[in-house]
Amino acid sequence: QVQLVESGGGLVQPGGSLRLSCAASGIIFSFYHMGWYRQAPGKQRELVALIASAGSTNYADSVKGRFTISRDNAKNTVELQMNSLKPEDTAVYYCNAKGTWVDYWGQGTQITVSS
Repeated sequence: QVQLVESGGGLVQPGGSLRLSCAASGIIFSFYHMGWYRQAPGKQRELVALIASAGSTNYADSVKGRFTISRDNAKNTVELQMNSLKPEDTAVYYCNAKGTWVDYWGQGTQITVSS
């Protein structure tokens, strides 16, 4: 059974930082591209950051220079360090594992950026 479990969400003030973590089980983690997506109310889910199985990274323009994605294949985890958070970063953040033929999703964790 595949599980992606996110943690680290919450309420933070503008300019603050949060670190999201996603623990994966039931997959050969190192084979999968791992990503973080987010969905704000009334909007479509969008890619935030992606880290390939080989380690290359890709970011949405809106988070470049503020967010950093990393993975630990020994621990089967992927993390998203979020700095200089803005109110427009408020959304539910989802962990994603993308294989050749399958996609797996976590349950999501809420990030609210507000003073």
